[in-house]
Amino acid sequence: MKILKSIIFILIVTAFVAGAYYKDDAIRFYNNFNKQVQKVQITDIGSIINQASKELFTPPPLTAYRNADAAVLLQSKIIAETNLQRQQNGNLPALIENENLNETAAAKARDILARQYFEHISPSGIGPGDLAQKYGYEYILEGENLILGNFASEKEVVQDWMNSPGHRANILNNRYTEIGVSIIKGTYEGETVWVGVQEFGLPLSSCTQPSVSLKNKIDADNSQLGVLLSQIEEDKKQIDSAEKNSAGYKKMIENYNNLVEQYNSLAETVKANVVTYNEEVNTFNSCVAGK
Repeated sequence: MKILKSIIFILIVTAFVAGAYYKDDAIRFYNNFNKQVQKVQITDIGSIINQASKELFTPPPLTAYRNADAAVLLQSKIIAETNLQRQQNGNLPALIENENLNETAAAKARDILARQYFEHISPSGIGPGDLAQKYGYEYILEGENLILGNFASEKEVVQDWMNSPGHRANILNNRYTEIGVSIIKGTYEGETVWVGVQEFGLPLSSCTQPSVSLKNKIDADNSQLGVLLSQIEEDKKQIDSAEKNSAGYKKMIENYNNLVEQYNSLAETVKANVVTYNEEVNTFNSCVAGK
């Protein structure tokens, strides 16, 4: 699974002479100063959500044709049977029912009967991930189990899935935390059948995303560095062309040095914030990767 790459910010900050100085030393301070001031450059990361890789697990749809049964199947009991299988096979945490995933599952089941197909991808090209996002579910991992046929009970439905390696793997995936289910009766290719849909998910919200406000501050501070740099360069031109024995020369030096100190101070703040932000990105990446 491709994971969002950690953003490395390139910080090129020229070392400056620090410390206070006496008025009589102002000209010497300027003359000994490294006058090459460079920008702090930041790489734009775009949207974390849009760049985060998403993973889908969709085993081939399962059919279980039997003689029609008068049983009435309930969505809640399929969820209960699914969690029972997780408890009995590895003592895995119970999946929490999610309404967005319930809506996704119901939409899928209705679409299968309405358009008479039995695939994870609809005739119009809509897949499980697209459908989940349509119903407001942003995910890191998402899986879908499909089944079509006749069943005596909810336990039989889930057991049929458990007998299939791919569907079993979805049910027992220890990274999923949420589930949505739909089980509806209808006509498929002239037969009265049940269509069952399980939607599994690990929501994007389970991983703490890098701070948007911190990124905005870094961007704003970097813009301010650009403004300061322009002022520094302009002051440097005026100093270079000024008469060194003029009354205002030392004042020009003092103003220049003050701007440089502001630049250096802000550059150090940006540097520290970039380190913090990169740590947040790495934490997000590790969570997405399941580390």
